[in-house]
Amino acid sequence: MSKRLYIVVEGDTEEQFVKEVLTPYFNTFEIYSIHATQITTNKRLGAKGGFVNYQHLKNDVLRLLKQQDVIVSMLVDFYRIPGSVPGYDQAMLQSTSIKKIEVLENAINDDINDHRFISYIQRHEFESVLFASDAGFQKYYNEPAQVLTRINSVIEQFPNPEDINDGPETAPCKRIIQIIPEYKKVVDGNILALEVGIDTILQKCPMFKAWIEKLLLAMR
Repeated sequence: MSKRLYIVVEGDTEEQFVKEVLTPYFNTFEIYSIHATQITTNKRLGAKGGFVNYQHLKNDVLRLLKQQDVIVSMLVDFYRIPGSVPGYDQAMLQSTSIKKIEVLENAINDDINDHRFISYIQRHEFESVLFASDAGFQKYYNEPAQVLTRINSVIEQFPNPEDINDGPETAPCKRIIQIIPEYKKVVDGNILALEVGIDTILQKCPMFKAWIEKLLLAMR
């Protein structure tokens, strides 16, 4: 039996990203069983979405790992990550977000303690990958002209989109909304990601690329 890949995600945007962007990419490697599932926040009520408590994520991961022939991963934002995540206090002592994420991912891997699980924390919001190129913005938001000018100013400022900071007003999503007030996260975000293209995202976002490479290796 071929392996199945399950990615536990934070919300609607990430779920659609897995389905619409990652799945076709994995298909090119003859990996066809890819599933995105939102974090279960209340099993009794069937509530899903949001990362407010690590135990919710852990419960889903352990449930999925009870199956045979699976690889399980996760896709959540570092921004406002809950303090209940293993290694949180130690991580917050680190000097950079990269080092903080490394501590958190290692602690989560240790806590789950299963070689079939691969933790991944997106350094900033999903929208950071949209700044890998202006292709999506150029196609859908090319008027007025200053929209593209402001988008390209951000792209030029951050050759690595993962470096875009996560302040309340400077996080990737907030930057887009300031420039394009009508931006809708779930629908527009994934349309833009498709236009940017997975190859460009992988080229410009090294932490994201490293995660995808781990998944491809694990799925062999």
